[in-house]
Amino acid sequence: MLESIRKASQGVVGKAIMTLVMGLIIVSFVIWGVGDMLRGFSPSTVASVGGAKISAQDYHVAYDRAIQQYQRRLKRPFTNEEARQIGLDRSVLQQLLSEAAVDDEASKLGLGISDEALRQVITTNPSFQDKSGAFDPARLAEALRNMDMNERGFIAELRKQVLRQFIVGALATGITAPKAEVTAEADYQGQTRSADTFLLPASAAGDIPVPSEDALKSFYNDRKSSYRAPEYRELTLLALEPNTIANPAEVSDADGEAAYQKVAGRDPQFGAPEKRDLQQILFPNDADAAAAEAKLKSGASFDDLVKEKGLKAEDVDIGETTKDAMLDKDEANAVFGLPQEGVSGALKSQFGPVIVRVKGITPSTVKPYAEVADAVKKQVSAARAGDKIQALHDKIEDARVSGKSILEAAKAVGLTGQSIAAVDAAGKDPKGAPVTLPDGPELLRAAFASDVGLDESALNTRDGGFVWFEVTKIDPAHDLTFDEAKPEVEKQWRAEEVDKALAGKADDLVKQISAGGAIAAAAKSANVEVKTVTDIHRAEQGSLPESVVAAIFRQPSDGAGSAATPDGRVVFKITADRTPPVDFADERVKSMASELERTTRESVLDQYVAALRKALGVSVHQDVLQSAEGS
Repeated sequence: MLESIRKASQGVVGKAIMTLVMGLIIVSFVIWGVGDMLRGFSPSTVASVGGAKISAQDYHVAYDRAIQQYQRRLKRPFTNEEARQIGLDRSVLQQLLSEAAVDDEASKLGLGISDEALRQVITTNPSFQDKSGAFDPARLAEALRNMDMNERGFIAELRKQVLRQFIVGALATGITAPKAEVTAEADYQGQTRSADTFLLPASAAGDIPVPSEDALKSFYNDRKSSYRAPEYRELTLLALEPNTIANPAEVSDADGEAAYQKVAGRDPQFGAPEKRDLQQILFPNDADAAAAEAKLKSGASFDDLVKEKGLKAEDVDIGETTKDAMLDKDEANAVFGLPQEGVSGALKSQFGPVIVRVKGITPSTVKPYAEVADAVKKQVSAARAGDKIQALHDKIEDARVSGKSILEAAKAVGLTGQSIAAVDAAGKDPKGAPVTLPDGPELLRAAFASDVGLDESALNTRDGGFVWFEVTKIDPAHDLTFDEAKPEVEKQWRAEEVDKALAGKADDLVKQISAGGAIAAAAKSANVEVKTVTDIHRAEQGSLPESVVAAIFRQPSDGAGSAATPDGRVVFKITADRTPPVDFADERVKSMASELERTTRESVLDQYVAALRKALGVSVHQDVLQSAEGS
């Protein structure tokens, strides 16, 4: 072909034609972007900060890795569109820019790390060590596979990270939370209040007149955008799951009893295992725990230890638990070997040394095998159904390829399909009732990403089965007319009128109490009872709804007020306000100070990186960025 071109271009006419052709090719290169290559520019840089550049490949790898992390966390596909909706693309770019700014500064400072030091970082990383603490190359290789990185790329990235840590460490060293800030936070979190309260129920609002049609229409028009019907989809389904083809008759009694021994006491349908209601005192170290154990042996009681440490019931109660639910098996064996009201010695737990008391024991209610034999055999049969499922899957796929509908394919293999008249993306029907679906969330996501008549692939279920589906009809989301929304409009109108009436009555009662009236008298006038609530914390709601707790802490220390709740409106009078002195040796205060120090360090680092980026200058090439992220 090249020889023919050379011959054709020898004559005058040929040369003219070839000149024209080559001119058109060059123009087309310019139009389609290849002109950048002819000018010596390669559009491979997504962004730059100072002298550091972020290549399209680096951005694409980081962005793809972030998407994969979301997929592993959600256990489902996570699309590019979803990533952009939550700003993942921008987040990845900003992270890379910040890292590049620090890398550029490290280079200017002449920082470096030797290969030997880098080798030490890798071999001492607990993630890459075996149980004996020795470096395990297999673990490093597995980590690299999980990160989708090769060894060279990992070493290069690690070198940058270590240098960044040098700078970060130099900036963050010595930063502590100001004592005044810790004190203020401890005072805020430690403040407690007590209050006398009573509830004005909805019935206290009195008779609410029937609304006129005009009142309801006005209410509807003011909130029209909130009355909207979601999109509904009509589906045809075929579920092929282990339970649908399980046959208990195929399982022998011997196999059934063997399986029963493994699940008895663990599977709720076969009965519940023994539970124990426990109390636990946690000690800061082994010495304190041993001293407490010695006091128990000398005649002290568990309650004496609780009182000595200044603890409350809620500080030691850990509630009911089963043996299997306890994380530390040695502790579990010791605790479940105690009688009721029995107290252990010092035990090791994952949080530190503890002493445990058994408040109560709920005996096991495991059903005998004879009662649950069929259910056990069905489970065993379902577990063995893998080969059958695959064979049926292949037959259903053959039927679908031959043109059969999902329902026809189901009938051909002896199964029954399912028709769903209408379901929204939340899995509810038009009346708001939940719709039972095989592999519900995954099926809904797939169905609402599909369209009418599309032949979708079968979904894999978590138990090793398959679900075929087809969207047969779509009712788009739309605004409800007044007539369609009228029942909900009237319901909401009435609820607002009740709230207004209760708020008015509560305001009158609060004024009486604030003027010196007794809260008991105010409650009596409303024909309700007063309840006293003590030790109310901002972050611990206890018996009071969040709205009431917030209202109590908005008032002066001796104030009164009210707050709406789902059951009516609570009226309260604050009876006590206490802020304990700050004990800097207390573990909770230490934890609070540590958290404040962490946020302070992060704030300093954020400011440093922002200043670096501003000084170095940031440039982003949007066209390259969009290409790199696949948009």
